[in-house]
Amino acid sequence: MSFLRRYWLTIVSILVSAVVFLVPFAFILLTALKGKQQANLLDFSWPQSIYLWENIVEVVTTRNWMLLTAFINSTILTVSSVTLLVIFAAMVGFVLQRRKTRWNGMIEFLILAGLMIPPAIVPTIVLLQGLGLFAKLHGLILIEIAYHLPFSILLYRAFIATIPRDLDEAAIIDGARPMDVFFRVIMPLLWPVTVTNIVVQSVTIFNDFTNPLYYLPGNQNATVQLTLYNFQSQFNTSYNLLFTNILLITIPPLIVFLFFNRQIVAGMTAGAVKG
Repeated sequence: MSFLRRYWLTIVSILVSAVVFLVPFAFILLTALKGKQQANLLDFSWPQSIYLWENIVEVVTTRNWMLLTAFINSTILTVSSVTLLVIFAAMVGFVLQRRKTRWNGMIEFLILAGLMIPPAIVPTIVLLQGLGLFAKLHGLILIEIAYHLPFSILLYRAFIATIPRDLDEAAIIDGARPMDVFFRVIMPLLWPVTVTNIVVQSVTIFNDFTNPLYYLPGNQNATVQLTLYNFQSQFNTSYNLLFTNILLITIPPLIVFLFFNRQIVAGMTAGAVKG
């Protein structure tokens, strides 16, 4: 009884989290196992027959293997965006933390504004059209970098504050140039926060629905989230195929999160612990 009294809030939190996260996933899995007729009932019941393999084959081959094209596009988008995001955010965070100028306050205000102000869709589309980047994958890569850069900068800056300046000065005395100081001395020390940033941003960008919908029209440019439209229409929805599609595009981010869960927590708290 003493154990329950002491940890009742923790136990309740775990149970609520399990219901919130596991029940929807179980519903997705059960619906993906069903045939079309039973899946259309949208009830939480065990399938009368298992149709998972048939559903997967139909989902993958629909619209000339559109799901495979979408996985390729999403992979290119995620890897390119996260790679550039890590480099740019780490460099900006390093400069902001190490070099104090009269412009720092304005720069920090703009970074916070990037976190708080919602994106303007129509002006962004007009800008992309003017630059010839609308409906182009590399145009969306720049959009993803711009939208996620403020959070990444704040993350790196907080971590860099825990790294002694003596390391920079020692490298400079040894003849290292500024780029050498950053890439050969500072960047390797940023590994914990870099892993955190990579995992968080990868899952976010891979699962992004609104940005590809607005800025990347066209079936040849489809990302995994946009393939959900393949099985929905105004008058009919194939729920067994829809939930099979959801299951397939949920598995990669879920695996990444499960494998790197400890690194995410360690990276998010490293700056606070060291500070």
